[in-house]
Amino acid sequence: MKIFEFLDKSPVNFLAVNTIKEVLEAAGFKHFDTTKPLSEVKAGDQFFVTKNDSSLYAFRIGSKPMAESGFHIICAHCDSPTFRIKPQGEMKCEGGLMKLNTEVYGGPIMSTWMDRPLSLAGRVMLRGKDALHPETRLLHIKRPLLVIPNLAIHFNRQVNDGVKLSKQKDMLPIIGIINEQLEGGVLLNLISKELNVEKQDILDFDLYLYDATPTCAVGLNGEFISSGRLDDLSMVHAGLEALLAANKSPEVTQVLAIFDNEETGSQTKQGAGSPFLSTMLQRIVLAQGGTMDDWFRAVEQAFMISADNAHAWHPNYSEKYDPTNHPQMGGGPVIKINAAQKYATDASSAAVFAEICREAGVPCQYFVNHSDVAGGSTLGNILAASLPLRGVDMGNPIWAMHSCRETGTLADHDFCIRAFTKFYDEN
Repeated sequence: MKIFEFLDKSPVNFLAVNTIKEVLEAAGFKHFDTTKPLSEVKAGDQFFVTKNDSSLYAFRIGSKPMAESGFHIICAHCDSPTFRIKPQGEMKCEGGLMKLNTEVYGGPIMSTWMDRPLSLAGRVMLRGKDALHPETRLLHIKRPLLVIPNLAIHFNRQVNDGVKLSKQKDMLPIIGIINEQLEGGVLLNLISKELNVEKQDILDFDLYLYDATPTCAVGLNGEFISSGRLDDLSMVHAGLEALLAANKSPEVTQVLAIFDNEETGSQTKQGAGSPFLSTMLQRIVLAQGGTMDDWFRAVEQAFMISADNAHAWHPNYSEKYDPTNHPQMGGGPVIKINAAQKYATDASSAAVFAEICREAGVPCQYFVNHSDVAGGSTLGNILAASLPLRGVDMGNPIWAMHSCRETGTLADHDFCIRAFTKFYDEN
């Protein structure tokens, strides 16, 4: 699946995981139910598991037991900054206008969400066979549905001097003019119609805003990708494409881990701070006839690539970047380094990834924060704190990270897929 199609089919974490499932199943991967015993695992097996419908972990078993060769793992995350619809979110205003009450998810650049055609996507919980087992249905409204209008400059003459936005007041989207009284409310009627279900069967929902404008190419030669959610779905897509392109009969087990909730700290059952991936890998070692000591040996021989986008050098703000380590658009994957250990990278793991890029014929860059500018963190060090893997934090360079609309390059995306494929094929 091409990157543009993948991004447009994946407006939120739940839809991203569903898209990955469809691609993997078409490639012969089996969906394993984690409530069932993992009784036997043999070389060449391909399967995946999910958690909370919003994280996914795919495995291709190598010919060597993990105790002897470890495993090669690529990690990324499928969530992006956005706005979540609150319960009882309908707010009727003068003139029949209806707006929705939202709360911020992650750290978006809020002003970039204004005056854009927006829509809703997520999951809906329906009445199931019993109280503990509700049915999950995915919702993806593909037409423009909402807008967060700016205040006109005539009422805010200082708007171009910088305005502090209130998350509760300024960022509430308008869904329409609702003059008639709708039994059950606007949202329940909308969900019922979209999913063709009875309103009384709708128990709850996780619904989020997304930019309804499709992904497109930008630039004189169409060299740039313009889309929401490049951070981190572009890295998710690169990992998925690499797994599909890699050797189908590897010596070393290949793992693709797509976590949720990185934008809010990863400390959830489906985030990188969870023991879920560790326990799945342990189950695989035991299903190969190994012991817990074999599991610890496998971890010592494993290598992790934590793939989360990097900040490309911005020509209008060069003073914000380190003078000698500022990656360029189109310059290849970026190794991320931080002395305070916000990234998992050290000299050893950086050397490994740089050599993988060289063998793949791919250029490689480095990012270090300007010493007077605080940086963020990512998956690598969070995962490594509970699963002590040797690993590197890296990502493709993009502009406007956490904007409603981010920009990357097609060249870098191709470079990344090639490097990831080479990594999976290393023995």
